[in-house]
Amino acid sequence: MPHDETRHAFEHPLARSEATAAAPRDRISLRDHVVEVEIGAFQLERGVRQRLRFDIVVEVRPLGDVGDDVDRILSYDKLAEAVAAELAQERLNLLETLAERVAARILREPQAERVFVRVQKLDRGPGDLGVEIVRSRSEGGEAVVPDAPRPRIVLLGAAEATAPALARLLDELHEEAIPLVLCVGRPATAPVVAESEAAQRHIDLLAFDQNAWAVASRDPRLLVVGTRTELDWAMRQARACVWAPSKVVLDAVDGPAQSDGPHLAAWLAGVLEARELRLIGVEASDGLVVPVPVRQDPWEAPK
Repeated sequence: MPHDETRHAFEHPLARSEATAAAPRDRISLRDHVVEVEIGAFQLERGVRQRLRFDIVVEVRPLGDVGDDVDRILSYDKLAEAVAAELAQERLNLLETLAERVAARILREPQAERVFVRVQKLDRGPGDLGVEIVRSRSEGGEAVVPDAPRPRIVLLGAAEATAPALARLLDELHEEAIPLVLCVGRPATAPVVAESEAAQRHIDLLAFDQNAWAVASRDPRLLVVGTRTELDWAMRQARACVWAPSKVVLDAVDGPAQSDGPHLAAWLAGVLEARELRLIGVEASDGLVVPVPVRQDPWEAPK
């Protein structure tokens, strides 16, 4: 009945689960789980933590006699861990994306059959703003996540990013079996100076983006990538690419300590679990921590 659908839409997800199940189901739930996190598509939501409330109900398949062994069931802790794990991945703009990812992670648990996820923002107005989704294992089957490719990351100096040097570098570096991600520095122009630290960080990162586009325009084999999705696609397609860092860095939960070429390249190498970081025409700064092997390349740019 329509009035029942409306009533259930504003009740707890448990009511929807009970009303829409074809047969009696076993369920576990997590109610009124509140966390503080930075999230949101609006500029005024950047740099600000706000409260999110999660209500999650999972319909589970019976396991029969499991005794009193917590390791053989889908526990409540797994629901809270799914929320924490997805919030730790990257800064998100949309509640819809967060809800989808939490639901997908829970459905990877063998016992989970159907999941209801409601996420609400508690601090964005006089009322609670939120989304609610229902996802089931049967909708998408078992997800198969391929192993992520491990790229070679190369940080180029200004001389090495010129057109003649790039052509030779790509001939030498781009092996079809190993993805190549180039990082570049700021353009050789006077930097714009802002009055606030947050604005300066945005401006500095946008300068790297501009230079990435300029460098990529010098060789048709290069593709500019500015999101994690674009990065993953380019690596799987074995495309040589130039990283425009602003979006990935600004959306990161734990971003690089400084916005300079070596720190950005080292951070990306850790995020992508790169095979190595090669520095060509660039000196490693003192105290730079790189979580992968580093190679200082003596390669000389053509005159």
